[in-house]
Amino acid sequence: MTQHTCEPGTRNAARRGILFLSLLVSPWCAAQSENWPRFRGPNGSGLSETPGIPAQWSQDDHAWSVRLPGQGHASPVVWGQRLFVTSADQQDGQQTLMCLDTRSGKELWKRSWKFTPYKKHKNNSFASNSPAVDRDHVYVLRQTRQSSPLTALNHRGQPVWEYDLGPYLHGQGGGTSPIVYDDMVIVCNDHAAGSFLLAVDRKTGAQRWKISRKGQRACYATPCVFVAAGRKPELVFSHCFEGITGVDPHTGRQNWMIDVFGTFKQRAVGSPITAGNLLIASSGARVAEKNVVAVRPVGGDGTGGVEEVFRVTRAAPHVPTPVVYQQWLFLWADNGVVTCVNLNDGQPLWQKRVGGNYFASPICIAGRLFCPDRDGNVIVIAAAAEFQSLGRTPLGEPTMATPAVADGRLFLRTAAHVFAVGGDR
Repeated sequence: MTQHTCEPGTRNAARRGILFLSLLVSPWCAAQSENWPRFRGPNGSGLSETPGIPAQWSQDDHAWSVRLPGQGHASPVVWGQRLFVTSADQQDGQQTLMCLDTRSGKELWKRSWKFTPYKKHKNNSFASNSPAVDRDHVYVLRQTRQSSPLTALNHRGQPVWEYDLGPYLHGQGGGTSPIVYDDMVIVCNDHAAGSFLLAVDRKTGAQRWKISRKGQRACYATPCVFVAAGRKPELVFSHCFEGITGVDPHTGRQNWMIDVFGTFKQRAVGSPITAGNLLIASSGARVAEKNVVAVRPVGGDGTGGVEEVFRVTRAAPHVPTPVVYQQWLFLWADNGVVTCVNLNDGQPLWQKRVGGNYFASPICIAGRLFCPDRDGNVIVIAAAAEFQSLGRTPLGEPTMATPAVADGRLFLRTAAHVFAVGGDR
């Protein structure tokens, strides 16, 4: 096995005792546990205990398959029995939000908008922003060099409000995904110039707060909510040059910032996640240094900042977001190397190459990790202290989208289709 390097943020960090890793779930997060309301599900954890999802299947086992009116990399989101997914047709100049019935795959409605194709990275798409959804609305962000409208529609597809974030000015192209927290829609808009953090009222679209960021480099990390003992909930954002920041969700005031990624040319693409009193975030470059860093609160009064606990520097992912299951942190690298790290001390337990190249992030369903590679092969392994391969299923199309799971089914989005697996057919 290749030696995996984990470096403590401070050399005495490992001697401060075993971390207490009880998983804290806020009432806000628990209320959404049957839905998949944003990129990587409730609070971006990528976790589900949905039973009955097979580790391997054939095309004959699909509950349904639907062709999309265009292509894209955005992940599906689900509320109740409604699945929402975006796509874009470059030739027709149309970006589309489609709503499907999760049980049958029937199209319930779709809404399209005209757009002008623009220069982007070859691996990006014109529909890479995953929507967010709550009990009332679905929220979709469409970024172009002319404007970046954040649009709220009700579950019948009728527009409710729109807030324009302004031109998106980075050559990589858009890919920022909103989240919903409390009664607000939150967006981290990092690009070439004029970056900012934004909160708008989820019912009206009225601006609650807007905080300027230095930014000056596109990052695509989707924020999460940190809930730890003795602390008020905080929004957590990560950026390659601004590190990890904790923000008061109701005022936009920055509570703390920790600079953990350095100043070399890089990008924060993977999203921050929480595990008890740990926050885990990543940044790096495809052919250069990559870092996955775990931090935790300082002090017990709930007013302090955070300190670095450990970091992973070898075989760390650039694009895929990590996932935590029980006491283990799983890192699924872009080149198909998967590493299991013990959260108690930051040390690796195993490392295995599963093959393939990856832009999608793994999700964990009932103790098993599911992740599709770029060629469209869904790899399934055990989320456990020992490596175990459980399945490999070809979808027949390339994909860069992270799966979703809700309403008893696994939903996989390829470049041009959505597939449903599991549940009653």
